[in-house]
Amino acid sequence: MPPPPKVQPPHRLELSTNSLRNTAIASADDSIHYEIVTRFWHPHITKINRCDFENLVVDTVAEIERNPGQEPRVRFDGDKGEWVPASQFLNFSEDRIGGTFTGPSDIRYQWRTHKGHLQLVKDADGKQEPVVDFHPHKRHFFAFRMSKHAWLEVKPQPEVTEVMERLIVSYLLVERRRRDAHLRVKIERG
Repeated sequence: MPPPPKVQPPHRLELSTNSLRNTAIASADDSIHYEIVTRFWHPHITKINRCDFENLVVDTVAEIERNPGQEPRVRFDGDKGEWVPASQFLNFSEDRIGGTFTGPSDIRYQWRTHKGHLQLVKDADGKQEPVVDFHPHKRHFFAFRMSKHAWLEVKPQPEVTEVMERLIVSYLLVERRRRDAHLRVKIERG
């Protein structure tokens, strides 16, 4: 009788910087690698590119447009897709940080905060087991260079890997909303 199959460890997708406009989200072996890029000649459009280093291919899988004073818009599939308001893609929670989106196979996912950290759970799942855990960065003496980069712990489930682009776009939108809610500096004119 063969031994039972081993449980696959979760994917650790590390964020290279603390920026939401220019960073890379990648696994240690670069089998999963996404670049989030905002060019200076298009300062309001952030592109999410999937990099396939084995075949030397870079595909734009999604775009986020944030014009000042307007609601953000999202577009999937590069130039072939159509712009959709972010609130139509991701239903934001009014009373707390988080939101709900639907994957391609009609599975609803919900970003929520648990003990101050973001988690992604399947909305219909009664157990509320996190599918993705966000672990924030750590700094030396709370002020200097990063001692540990932020990372996403993604459980190895087939439906999660097929929704990876939507997961990243929804994370960027929720995290931007969280950061905007906690502005650190207020400028008063008077």
